[in-house]
Amino acid sequence: MSLPIHREGWPFIAVFAAVNLFAFLIAHWLGAALLPLTVWCVAFFRDPERVTPEGANLIICPADGKLLPIVEAAPPAELGLGESPRPRLSVFMNVFNVHVNRNPISGTVVGLAYRQGKFFNASFDKASEHNERQSIRLRPESGGEDRDLAVVQIAGLVARRIVCDLTRGEGVRRGARFGIIRFGSRVDVYLPPGTRILVQPGAKVIAGETIFAEFL
Repeated sequence: MSLPIHREGWPFIAVFAAVNLFAFLIAHWLGAALLPLTVWCVAFFRDPERVTPEGANLIICPADGKLLPIVEAAPPAELGLGESPRPRLSVFMNVFNVHVNRNPISGTVVGLAYRQGKFFNASFDKASEHNERQSIRLRPESGGEDRDLAVVQIAGLVARRIVCDLTRGEGVRRGARFGIIRFGSRVDVYLPPGTRILVQPGAKVIAGETIFAEFL
């Protein structure tokens, strides 16, 4: 069986494999000791295919991991969505989860904003406000700006690289890949008014498959 790997992973896998091979040449026990790290590196950058649910009004989870408590919070100011609190669904990705991110809806990218910040543990609530982040404003195919939602890629304690392949004005497809964060991180989704949440805090969620919410 083949294991799909995200393109961001190949340089890291090559380095891990080279170091591991060198360790085996020095001493078999040393190579064997480092082998789990090489296997973990390969697994971290895995990029499996997903089957995205059908349905015009569905909002799909953008990341693998655990759903943190749902809170009301204002979206990132840089996206121009106003200061009114919205439901925020946050997914914490540990270092063993798939880290490839996927679009929650089909529509258009109407805003992008990158902001430098700190690197608190991504499971902490303050990470949404203070950590380095890439914010994305998406407009669904049906409906105007009142249905815009925000997706925010957030760096974590050991994450030092956020990759977002989107561009302003680009059309996106629900469930399609749009980026990756390494290593250990968080993705927030700020829902617009007029949506119904269909997932519970603490749930294990899957990018491109788990239904987050629906437009009413």
